[in-house]
Amino acid sequence: MIISVKEVKKFVYCVLIPLLIGYLSNLVSKVICGVDMVTYYHELIKPGFAPPGIVFPIAWTILYILMGTSSYIIISHNKNEIKVKDAMFYYWLQLALNFIWPILFFAFQLRLTALVDIALLIILVSVMIYKFYKIKPSAGFINIPYIIWLIYAFILNYFIWFINK
Repeated sequence: MIISVKEVKKFVYCVLIPLLIGYLSNLVSKVICGVDMVTYYHELIKPGFAPPGIVFPIAWTILYILMGTSSYIIISHNKNEIKVKDAMFYYWLQLALNFIWPILFFAFQLRLTALVDIALLIILVSVMIYKFYKIKPSAGFINIPYIIWLIYAFILNYFIWFINK
């Protein structure tokens, strides 16, 4: 199979967009609170099941690449444009909530509001996965690690909020 330069560019853009959104969210949080998220996270009182701070940038980089890959699969599917637009609406909406979460949690220290954000994010990502799956099952399956990570992050967010009230 020969892949065109146009398709390679489209794939790269699809992967870069969530990576850039994650990076910009981190940057905005750092500018507002004055320290990077790993340092801030280190200073919080955390439950015993909390991973070291270095795990987060690695995990999120992988998840953003998976998100971008799944979006590429969906936008490359030419059979039903209405379903693709609908699925991508949820993709963009979840990326927006994803962008907001670190700013709420780290920059503004609104941990309960961040918890609500991540709960909404779990719902949106679940809908997105379902819609992606209906178009192309592999695009839905690629996001399973993302939803698992979000559920774990929700539990972690809850305990950090509760412990650090």
